[in-house]
Amino acid sequence: MDTSLEDAYRRDWPLIVGAVARYTSDLALAEDCVQEAFVRALTAGTPLRNPSAWITTTARRIAVDSLRRGQTLQRMLPDLARDARTDAAVTSSTSGEDFMFSGDERLLLMGLLARPELSEEDRAALALRFVCGATTRAIAGVFLVPEATMAARLTRAKKKVATLDARADPAGADLVTAEHLLPRLDTLLTTIYLLYTAGHAIPAGTELTAAATRGTAIELGRELAALLPRNLETQGLLALMLLTEARQLPLADDAVPVTLADADRSAWDQKLIAEGLRLATIALPGGGRFALQAGISGLHSAAPSWEATDWPAIGRLYNRLYEVWPAPSVALNRIIVRGFSADVGPEAALDELAELAPRIGSALAGQAWAARAELLCRLGRFADAAEAYRQALAGELSADDRAYLQRRLAGLPEPHG
Repeated sequence: MDTSLEDAYRRDWPLIVGAVARYTSDLALAEDCVQEAFVRALTAGTPLRNPSAWITTTARRIAVDSLRRGQTLQRMLPDLARDARTDAAVTSSTSGEDFMFSGDERLLLMGLLARPELSEEDRAALALRFVCGATTRAIAGVFLVPEATMAARLTRAKKKVATLDARADPAGADLVTAEHLLPRLDTLLTTIYLLYTAGHAIPAGTELTAAATRGTAIELGRELAALLPRNLETQGLLALMLLTEARQLPLADDAVPVTLADADRSAWDQKLIAEGLRLATIALPGGGRFALQAGISGLHSAAPSWEATDWPAIGRLYNRLYEVWPAPSVALNRIIVRGFSADVGPEAALDELAELAPRIGSALAGQAWAARAELLCRLGRFADAAEAYRQALAGELSADDRAYLQRRLAGLPEPHG
């Protein structure tokens, strides 16, 4: 493959798909047209001076032909007419030197994917595919499913997006605007954060790197915060990602991830922490779930040590978070925090955990047992803690969580007598 063409594929594939999807609002069609354009570029016979421009122009024209064949030209005519004017500025020759992406294609794609009708897992998988350009194999590795299973899931999700008639630009504007994103802002914020958290689950050794995926989510968060500067939840989301990212340290493939209690806080990125704390302070008065999570993360990041953590303040933020977002995971984390707080303590937290257990659900059962084990350890009830750790290990866990719990179980004091 031509080196410049290969670079365009690796660097600009999501942007090109976004540019085509702007006019089709059909992710599957946009992807097919871009793939066809790359095939044509491979057989063009002459080097392309601006491969991304040529591919984008060609893919749009392929889309026009496809829409004609589908007898949908009349519905799309206004957009296609505008597209034709754009194409006039981007010659189909090998130059195309004046072509530039509008800068918001990835955000537009996220807008298309941010549909509450889709499951969170499907939205995260589609974001990895279209926004990050990940292969189906890489995405399957993130979700720990066979490649064929993920391929089928992506196909179903793309078809569902197409049936939702998600016109991201119904008024014919040239750029993504706040008016287009506000109706689904909460889902869009959640989808960006899903993309960020998916970056933590990417296996080592794949072409999709964890740091790059998290970086893409942060860039999208910055774009959205700039587009909606007065919306406190957009600032809260960005603050949450920055504060979390500040604590991410590069690890060797065989390294053991550390907990907040054991972390070397001097190695944290203080520049990111300062920016995250500033944004979290701005966002907190809004009282949204991302702003409150950013506040919690900010208190952890600002503490000079685990022992100096302001647990009562974190507990108060968790109380507010549970009021606006009463998810089982929030309830569980709230109890864990209250167990560390001097005004509640592990004994009362254990009672609260027992009350929550029937409502916790199977997905969080392992975490609930692990939380119970930690609280029991703080009370010196090590035999009961060992049983709780074994119950946690019997459930479905990530490799890192399993290794951590096994270390905790092995490190318990031996029973006497």
